[in-house]
Amino acid sequence: MSLLDEYERLMHHIEAALGYAGNSHTALDVLDAIRSGKAQFFPYENSVIVTEIVDYPQRTSCRIWLAGGDMDELMEAEKEVAEWAKGHGCDSMEIIGRKGWERQLNEYQATATLLTRNL
Repeated sequence: MSLLDEYERLMHHIEAALGYAGNSHTALDVLDAIRSGKAQFFPYENSVIVTEIVDYPQRTSCRIWLAGGDMDELMEAEKEVAEWAKGHGCDSMEIIGRKGWERQLNEYQATATLLTRNL
């Protein structure tokens, strides 16, 4: 299946995640980021993860930017994505998501709170 076919099949999960992310991007913006290599696309049978690599001065992190679908499948997928990230030079993982993710991801710790305000 092509990237576009997989993306279209799972786009409803991406759009739902974007709604929780403050609608800073459209589904087309996400597809453009994937096509340009700025984001990575991990399609699964009933879920999807979109990541981005963040280069900090002292470390490189794989950020799970968007995720949606079957929670059990996503928990297994996170392990695969972490292995992929390690193989691509990342030394940490981070997630931008709703507070509910904290309950699911025991290996992660909250290190910051993101506050936003519309102008």
